[in-house]
Amino acid sequence: MTTLKSVYPLYLNNEAQQPNTDLEVTDKFTGEVAFRVAQADAATIDAAIAGAVEAAEPMARMPSYERQEVLNHCVTRFKERSEELAYALCVEAGKPIKDSEGEVSRLIDTFRIAAEESVRMTGEVQTMDISPRAKGYRGMWKRVPIGPCSFISPFNFPLNLAAHKIAPAIAVGCPFVMKPASRTPLGAIIMGEVLAETNLPKGAFSILPASRDGADLFTTDDRLKLLSFTGSPDVGWDLKARCGKKKVVLELGGNAAVIIDADANLNDAMERVIFGAFYQSGQSCIGVQRILIHADVYDRFRDMLVAKAKTLIAGDPKDRDTFIGPMIHVKEATRLDGWVQEAVSLGGTLLCGGKRDGAMLEATLLENVPHEAKIVTEEAFGPVAVLSSFTDFGAAMEEVNNSKFGLQAGVFTRDLFKMFDCWDHLDVGGVVINDVPSFRIDNMPYGGVKDSGIGREGIRFAMEDMTEIRNLLIRGQ
Repeated sequence: MTTLKSVYPLYLNNEAQQPNTDLEVTDKFTGEVAFRVAQADAATIDAAIAGAVEAAEPMARMPSYERQEVLNHCVTRFKERSEELAYALCVEAGKPIKDSEGEVSRLIDTFRIAAEESVRMTGEVQTMDISPRAKGYRGMWKRVPIGPCSFISPFNFPLNLAAHKIAPAIAVGCPFVMKPASRTPLGAIIMGEVLAETNLPKGAFSILPASRDGADLFTTDDRLKLLSFTGSPDVGWDLKARCGKKKVVLELGGNAAVIIDADANLNDAMERVIFGAFYQSGQSCIGVQRILIHADVYDRFRDMLVAKAKTLIAGDPKDRDTFIGPMIHVKEATRLDGWVQEAVSLGGTLLCGGKRDGAMLEATLLENVPHEAKIVTEEAFGPVAVLSSFTDFGAAMEEVNNSKFGLQAGVFTRDLFKMFDCWDHLDVGGVVINDVPSFRIDNMPYGGVKDSGIGREGIRFAMEDMTEIRNLLIRGQ
């Protein structure tokens, strides 16, 4: 049986260090301290940034095949340590073990894709003689690393969302400092263990758990050339306001909607919507929160969803039969429980669920909830979804857009014209046809509009953000 160590280090300039054991990380199901991790102070973060600055030139000069070798080493080692990684994730995040194993597979995919892309960085030869004054000139451009990067990753996908920052940085040759979420730091620490086995230049990486109050340098230090943050909108926009001249990529929240048209395969749609709404206790920024169902199939589809939701097994995430584990903290479950009660007080109907025990919240479905309720307008980030009906498809699209968020939307339809209508008019970063908005493939451009963020992840697209174009202009003799 997999076991975890009682103490873990931080990584400063490629090296494990144990200055303290200040950060207690709990088993999210039992609430007991599972292990302790070293926590960085401001001086440590400053030293890490200084190391990244020193590493910028040797990282940029590192041949692409050597960067690919580093990434391939990570792929091999993550496969060898997959059971350990999954168990650690199950403990520190409360993510059901099957879902944890799935995230480990995505971690491996993400580094594999980065290894492939690391030797594909190309530029372009340009036609320059566009007018008489430019006759005899030739031009071309290439991409070069932007320099030291700052990464802040969230608790809900602590392996793969960290990987979406680390892997492209290595692929392009950018040194980085990373702050993993304090509630789930172990996945990033294990990545540090694996990276420390490679020949990356000293200072190429630092992985530093830190308190939010003590981590200002990740945002404000001008030596850092890019900030990539994944987390809540309130925090993300505040960081952007304070980050100075550096480039910023924000992957923030959502209250994703899915449309179920009258011609949808209801059995298939039901299975996917249940997954999208309740997978890892709904703690996903693209989790299904608003379900818009055509009136012709509303009653039938509602009853199917309710019946299925009532069968979901909740409990210990280490049990392979568990589908819904605990939310990340009791205060988050309490918050969402309050939103459910508010929705009912405003006239909404509770269809199933609605009961809380500590950090455990049942799979909950509501209908007839007024738009002003928080469960409709804000990001739930938990196992709650709201049903409503429509008769006009255009009105359904307008309702999807009636949100300050715009990350992804799902549409179940067999109508080709409606599909393109959604692609043209839904104000979101991605439209998913015949599946839920909760689905993401790790090489696609992923990100949102409006309050859901700026920029795109997905390895090739993150690599573009972590590089700058350098032009070459040649005058003929």
